[in-house]
Amino acid sequence: MNVMRRCNQHPQAGMTLIEVLIATLILSVGLLGAAGAQIKALKYVDSALMSTQASFIAYDMLDRIRANSAGDYRTSALTATHHGISATNVAGQDLNEFKRNIRQFAGDSARGAISVSEQQVTIHLEWDDSRAEGLDGAFQSFTLRSQLLLQHSVPSHEQV
Repeated sequence: MNVMRRCNQHPQAGMTLIEVLIATLILSVGLLGAAGAQIKALKYVDSALMSTQASFIAYDMLDRIRANSAGDYRTSALTATHHGISATNVAGQDLNEFKRNIRQFAGDSARGAISVSEQQVTIHLEWDDSRAEGLDGAFQSFTLRSQLLLQHSVPSHEQV
């Protein structure tokens, strides 16, 4: 009887094994949720970076067109071997640089187009953003339009 009184006099101290397992389970579920949120954030940061780079490339080309308003930015198409573009004039160098920038920022699947109609210039970029979208072949695009005072206002369309 004396032994039973001693056990009842001392309340339990510490945690049981089941309490420790439940706390560990709650902590692990929380950490998995945080890891999932981090992965999603990285995907969206990459997508935002691509959009920002596309914006820089488009504004760079627009500045080149403004600086060389007498240049002819019309070509039938920009291909991998740069057919139809003369690198000896400023406009040809600008178009070659435009194409190179597009390929460097988004790879071979990226496309760019410049349309010049009257005083309206439209620069359109498109690239594969399947990493952020989670779907194969999910393309993202950026379009820049501007009014310019051009010496040559001949309608044209150029595809990269």
